[in-house]
Amino acid sequence: MRLGYHTITWGGVTGDPTGVTSVKDLVYRVPGSMARALRDIAAAGYDGVELFDGNLADFAAEPQRLRDLLAETGLTLVSVYTGANFVYSELLPDELHRVRRTAELAATFGAEHLVVGGGARRAAGTPDSDYDRLGEALDTVAGLAEDHGLTACYHPHLTTIVESPDEVHRLFGRSRIGFCPDTAHLAAGGGDPAELIRAHRDRVRHVHLKDVRDGRFLPLGQGDVDFGDVLAALREIGYDGWLLVELDHYDGDPAEAAQLSMSYLDERLGAATVGPGTPAREGPDDSRPDGPAGKK
Repeated sequence: MRLGYHTITWGGVTGDPTGVTSVKDLVYRVPGSMARALRDIAAAGYDGVELFDGNLADFAAEPQRLRDLLAETGLTLVSVYTGANFVYSELLPDELHRVRRTAELAATFGAEHLVVGGGARRAAGTPDSDYDRLGEALDTVAGLAEDHGLTACYHPHLTTIVESPDEVHRLFGRSRIGFCPDTAHLAAGGGDPAELIRAHRDRVRHVHLKDVRDGRFLPLGQGDVDFGDVLAALREIGYDGWLLVELDHYDGDPAEAAQLSMSYLDERLGAATVGPGTPAREGPDDSRPDGPAGKK
């Protein structure tokens, strides 16, 4: 499993105000410097990066700027995150237009995954038919991603209609899209992230790691998530893809947070791979040839 990091921590997530009156232009965006974010992520020893659709779109007119940043840092653009309401039939064509545009751009930079969140909660409550609408829309998203050589995966998220374990099961009974478990959102929604990974083992395509305690998102190892069981579940299902740390709503230094989570993962993954006759890892520099000491 390779390790990556989301740029969300360098300024938090915002939206494009144009989207208030033009749904096709509504994107996620981090207001901080992407150059600084990528350099800090590389310096912490990660191999890959995930961007929001809005930040990726900022490079559309000058794609070489992002290619140069990726080459400089040695990072791989692993995935791009987007989202939509998906339950309002009149809005759906414009939302899918935006998803298609994101998939096209992600493909030009060699991304592997299109990560999607969403499923609006209506003011009047959530009818069961909204899960049918969401499932159908996500099947369309999966097809759009495949058309561009990407794998689409759904990210359950607080404030959407897919928060609790029951809601996760309800959605996956209606859609073929892959699963991107986010350990903190699943835990905050009342679920056991490891058990949800086991329950939907055939769908896991991508993984978001973050910790949580008392409603606050935290660097790995500082909250209540049982990452030992999460990693055990991933090994049980044979997952060998990316582990992507995503830390949002964080007030501390983003570079330091990235380093804290890397140190925690080095310790956890090192302990998990030590067996009889196998020397234990001695530190981050020994864990991967492109770890912190190998980044240029």
